[in-house]
Amino acid sequence: MTVHGESFSSAFRRGYLSMPVGLRRIMAVNVVIFILQTLLISFGARSFVGGMINLFGFIPEWSIIALQPWRLVTYMFLHGSLLHIAFNMLWLWWMGRPVESQLGTRNFLVIYFGSGVGGALVNLLFSPFFAANVTIGASGAVFGMMVAFAMLFPTIPIMLLFFPPIEARFLVAGLIAIDLLFISSADNIARIVHLGGALWGYILLKLYFQGYNYDEWIGQMRKSFWPGTGKKKGRPYSTSDTSFKSYASAARKSRLRSVTDAEIVEENNQEELDRILDKISKSGYEGLTAEEKRLLFELSRKK
Repeated sequence: MTVHGESFSSAFRRGYLSMPVGLRRIMAVNVVIFILQTLLISFGARSFVGGMINLFGFIPEWSIIALQPWRLVTYMFLHGSLLHIAFNMLWLWWMGRPVESQLGTRNFLVIYFGSGVGGALVNLLFSPFFAANVTIGASGAVFGMMVAFAMLFPTIPIMLLFFPPIEARFLVAGLIAIDLLFISSADNIARIVHLGGALWGYILLKLYFQGYNYDEWIGQMRKSFWPGTGKKKGRPYSTSDTSFKSYASAARKSRLRSVTDAEIVEENNQEELDRILDKISKSGYEGLTAEEKRLLFELSRKK
């Protein structure tokens, strides 16, 4: 089957490779593991899959996590049904892509995994008040990513079936409110993990805005463990990216506003903005310091 002369496999591969590197790798690992689970169940190895979940799922008990800390990460890559993984991956694809394009791959990964681990730790903290069930799924990490998206793009309208367009900030706030309302219900949904992930997504992005450079930290850690490590091999964020083009263009156009606008970019700020954009054109978005990224974000919001 072809569309405008392009085969389905080629179109799929092109679409997959067009996603930011961090997002596509996370989605690929989740999907591959779920396919493996499904195949094992289809061939009668349901007990083996159950063993995988018991070994790698998150169990909110201090004694278990102290001896098996990998569960804080591995539980995010296991899912219980097609709908479970489909909803998580769709939300992640919709909201994770612009977040990674805005912040860069390393900062995206810190917020994603930080929210997932943080959601599990919040569940562990409140474990005396909830049943100690095995938890699986990327929902905590995805909720953290949704909060980050709503903070970065608060007024972007989100289209949902049977609903009018809803601004991102109100949609995410509504989803969090639903989890709060049903936190004590016995519906087999780890709502405390959702809420913990949302909380850590908020905290990590706020810290990023305040100048905490996760990108730099990871680079230093890599050099500590692997001396001689060069520049990272990930896909650079340059002015050739469509998402960044519109972002940079909007920032540059801020100088063209008439004197009747309520906000006017000061001349020194405009010079600083031009300097940052010129630096991006030469070394890519991830070549900026944390302070330059923060300033770029703040100035572009004044368009």
